[in-house]
Amino acid sequence: MSEQIVITMGDPSGVGAEVTVKALARRDAALRAQTTVIGDRDTMERAAKASGVSFPIIAPEDEGDGIRVAHIAVDGLPGAFGKLSPACGEASFQYIKRAVDMTMAGEAGCIVTAPINKEALNAAGHHYDGHTGMLAHLTGSKSSWMLLASERLNVVHVSTHVSLRDAISRATTERVLETIRTGHKHLVRMGLSAPRIAVAGINPHCGENGLFGNEDDLHVAPAVQAAREEGINVQGPISADTVYHRAYEGAFDLVIAQYHDQGHIPIKLVAFDTAVNVSLGLPIDRCSVDHGTAFDIAGTGKANHENMLCALDYAAKMSAAKRG
Repeated sequence: MSEQIVITMGDPSGVGAEVTVKALARRDAALRAQTTVIGDRDTMERAAKASGVSFPIIAPEDEGDGIRVAHIAVDGLPGAFGKLSPACGEASFQYIKRAVDMTMAGEAGCIVTAPINKEALNAAGHHYDGHTGMLAHLTGSKSSWMLLASERLNVVHVSTHVSLRDAISRATTERVLETIRTGHKHLVRMGLSAPRIAVAGINPHCGENGLFGNEDDLHVAPAVQAAREEGINVQGPISADTVYHRAYEGAFDLVIAQYHDQGHIPIKLVAFDTAVNVSLGLPIDRCSVDHGTAFDIAGTGKANHENMLCALDYAAKMSAAKRG
């Protein structure tokens, strides 16, 4: 597997270019040389100027130290930050598609994605719920999962960008079991021989023996039992109002969240600037910053690039770990 990392610039109107140039300016020259940004050269140059970054924007084949950008030409870009535009949605898609093609061909070891704007993406005719669904489609994957990884809390979701009503119906025994298996496999790959996994309940107090719903008894508990019979070190369902604190204090290496907000809220409380979004279940490696396009501050030089640095560090770890 190639050690090359490709960064997709994200929506040209957002903070993706800015956090990317700031983060790459902090890397040493050898790591910069192993990283290529797929995006728009003009946008990257404007972001560098706004951020006070002095490294030149160069082509991937150029010699010398700089921020390497593989330019993808897209018509109609607004040429300014903070503007919602279908052209930016099209650009976001094209950057990701190029990165997937490169990674599937073995030309890159991991994709790091800067934020996209879902409204712009859909306005351009690409109807995905976000990066995870798009990547699953582009790689021909039947299923994918979102892992939010941080130093003291790691969460993988049974479902993400769906309504709460749909999330409950998607928490089938089969899907919960596959989520447990997928999280276990990833942590083993990353160096944990026997990851300790906790599965959060769907209902308050896991339904309280049917008083507050029976989904935990009918669907979640059987999935946990099946995973245990496969030799996976997993417990649950555990009430969601306690399991994240226990994991944060060191009792578990991973929590299985049943839906988007159940997993995102605790992570964003304890690791807002450092959590990394990782796609699991794909034939390629991808991780991402865990923030949005922030149109309101794009181009001002104020965007915090710490999360991009964390994403790049995680990408390097994934590239170094043998894919199982």
